[in-house]
Amino acid sequence: MQKLIIINSSASSTRVAITEDGNLVDFFVDNVEQERMVGDIYLGKIARVLPGIKAAFIDIGLKHDAFLHFSDIGERLESLQGMLEDDDDDEEEEADEEKKIKETAKKNEANVEKKKLYSKLHKGEEILVQIIKEPVKDKGVRVTSAISVPGRFCVLLPFDNKIGISKKISDFKERRRLKKLARSILPDNCGLIIRTAALEQTEDTLASDLKYLVDTWRDIQESAKQDTPPSVVYKDLSTTSSVIRDLFTPDISKVLIDTKKSFREIRNYLKLVQPELLDKIEFYKSDEPIFEAFKVEEQIKTLMGRKVSLPAGGHIVIDHTEAMFVIDVNSGRYAAKKEQELNSLKTDLEAAREIVRQLRLRDIGGLIVIDFIDLEDDKNRKKIYDELKKEFKKDRAKVALLPMTDFGLMQITRQRIRENIIQSIHEECPYCYGTGLLTRRSHLIHEIEDWIKKYKNKGIGRVLYLKVNPSLALKLQEGIFSPLRKLEFKYFVRVKLIVDIKVSVQKFHFLDKRDGKDITDEIE
Repeated sequence: MQKLIIINSSASSTRVAITEDGNLVDFFVDNVEQERMVGDIYLGKIARVLPGIKAAFIDIGLKHDAFLHFSDIGERLESLQGMLEDDDDDEEEEADEEKKIKETAKKNEANVEKKKLYSKLHKGEEILVQIIKEPVKDKGVRVTSAISVPGRFCVLLPFDNKIGISKKISDFKERRRLKKLARSILPDNCGLIIRTAALEQTEDTLASDLKYLVDTWRDIQESAKQDTPPSVVYKDLSTTSSVIRDLFTPDISKVLIDTKKSFREIRNYLKLVQPELLDKIEFYKSDEPIFEAFKVEEQIKTLMGRKVSLPAGGHIVIDHTEAMFVIDVNSGRYAAKKEQELNSLKTDLEAAREIVRQLRLRDIGGLIVIDFIDLEDDKNRKKIYDELKKEFKKDRAKVALLPMTDFGLMQITRQRIRENIIQSIHEECPYCYGTGLLTRRSHLIHEIEDWIKKYKNKGIGRVLYLKVNPSLALKLQEGIFSPLRKLEFKYFVRVKLIVDIKVSVQKFHFLDKRDGKDITDEIE
């Protein structure tokens, strides 16, 4: 299987596509006006503590205060707060990495300790936090006080003594080797997560990556002690570099880049962390746009629509509401000669695979409800559930799903870190405000008549100036005895029409004949 990372950069955005045998499996967009924020570390100030919703709001200098849920505080808060106050307050703790606290009694003790931590949050206090979710619409960023510093092979966890190994490294001997290596190189009072990319790497490679992370953490500490909140003390890598760091694994055949700046940036990064992969980096020189050459552009277009076709003739429809995403599965023209149950099962299985792919490509998170075609047999429903579970194993985001209900509905939650691709590429329509619906022109004329009636009842005058969009002007003047003429005769007024393409198709404006002031809202 040929697996490619294709990077397209322009003055306004950077797009990264990952393909497997030509099929798009992952897609990332980084816009100039919307920088990647996940992983950034801020020195903030506690603005409010609200035990009622188990959260605190942190001023980190953004438009909205950051949201810190009590579950994201972590057990390292005291050590991090002590680090901000005094260099010598850190106490060394020894812990056995292999111990896993599972007993109920110990869990209860941990809950008591957490309550003590909550009580240590006070308004106006400085706190070090890291962004884990980017802002979406009117919601601010979500942060955690459990700081982590990611590298190519490891993730450093300051003031944590645990060692974790990526679940994707399944070989027992390799897991044991990596854990032993981690113990030998881990600095005091720190924890470590070994990433999937560390598979079969040498001790020197891991030690070099860890040294870089430790130096980065020291810089963060110095900045946090010297800066005044709110301030940024650490910026994570850009989207392009983070994709290389996190997803450029040995199974990637080639990385193609179409700009010299990005090419140099990635080469310089790999020289530091993994020089042996430099041969797989290639500068794309052709005049044909890189996404068109590899047939990525046409696949991206399918991300924009509500409807996605399935191989056997069925299709899925994806809609977004305020609370959730809703996906409907339809059989379409597929009607094989087999019985209905088998037809429905085949379409649902195809839909399950495509839905998982679309969720990854569109980076859809939060609550997702899928309306599958009804299946009578419980075994067939279980097949759909198992198919989804199997496909979600390829997804890096955390996913939880429930079995199919009797109504053929399946509920899924998928980790949401940033705005989905549709939201990051598009902006809300200024006319319909995202509903996809416009008020009928006939109803707008009814509203105009209602306004004139109120105006006449107040006995203000007989001449009106009405400013409208050209489309509404055509409707008002349509026919020999037009709606506008009818209104004039009915209410004994003279309406002078002003046509302006800048006026919303959803609005109309009545103006004062003396100074041109908008008086629409003055008549109620």
